[in-house]
Amino acid sequence: GILHPRLVERLEKRRDDAEQQAAGELLAVEAWLHPQHRRVSAGCADEVIPEDYDLVVLAMQEPQYADERIKRLIERVGAAEKPCLSLMNMPPLAYLRRIARVDVAPLRSSYTDANVWNPLEPHRVSLCSPDAQAFRPPGEAPNVLQVGLPTNFKAAPFESLEHTAILEQIERDVEGLRHEVDGRSYELPVKLRLHRSKFVPLAKWAMLIAGNYRCVQEAKVIPIRRAVHDDLETSREVYEWTSRLCVALGADSADLVPFWKYAEAAKSLTKPSSVARAISSGAVRVERVDKLVQSLGRSVDLRSAQLDRIVSRVDARLEHNRNTPRVA
Repeated sequence: GILHPRLVERLEKRRDDAEQQAAGELLAVEAWLHPQHRRVSAGCADEVIPEDYDLVVLAMQEPQYADERIKRLIERVGAAEKPCLSLMNMPPLAYLRRIARVDVAPLRSSYTDANVWNPLEPHRVSLCSPDAQAFRPPGEAPNVLQVGLPTNFKAAPFESLEHTAILEQIERDVEGLRHEVDGRSYELPVKLRLHRSKFVPLAKWAMLIAGNYRCVQEAKVIPIRRAVHDDLETSREVYEWTSRLCVALGADSADLVPFWKYAEAAKSLTKPSSVARAISSGAVRVERVDKLVQSLGRSVDLRSAQLDRIVSRVDARLEHNRNTPRVA
């Protein structure tokens, strides 16, 4: 894993805990960084040699890739011609180049630094919809993660059968994994599911627009559950508009998740989204999936007044943060 130096140091000294909801119980799954369990390594970006790995997983939020050390690492990954699986809400531009109806030029302004993705070839980039909802519990160490909504990661295939075979192997390995706790065997509640369509991961966009970005209000943030259910008809309107956009780009309706299913899942999402929490904490850069979807809509003559309002609210909150002096 590529981590902040302080977290690398912490992981070298103590265990890595993850709390997941399984079989109706709060199950603490402990992964020890010890050779007798699994070969796990953690280091800083400048230390990594991409040639030593079969698959690169892009699992940070999009603004973090603008860091110069990460940019240099992405350049080395591209030069090594390694396949990359993105778990990001904001797809790398290289992945969007795989979609025939997408012109990426107007989308570049939605990214913190669009040039980051230039070294990656589209056929070596795939995307995974990170539908599982996770957060760091307040007061816990930075290596503690709690999964609030244990749903599956839905991955698109690579263009290469050889690279797709790596995902198939991971899917089988995760499916067969069991954890023994007090004499009971548990499956991991979050699995990797490989799909045939490259549009399946885009189903997450409708959820992000209808829920995550609507957590951002003019002067406050609200939980995802409220963002969706306080005005269910508006939620449905913007959700279905985003789904129509995906279809206009080439998706089949079967690739997408119906609104009623998302609305039901959103009832359990009792915290504001990560993007809303970041803005509330004073962030000046966040993932702008809202702007990306807005730009994609305009490229195929689809517009949404509701989405325009969402983008304007996020713009205003970020501008306020930029103009507010930070307290040391």
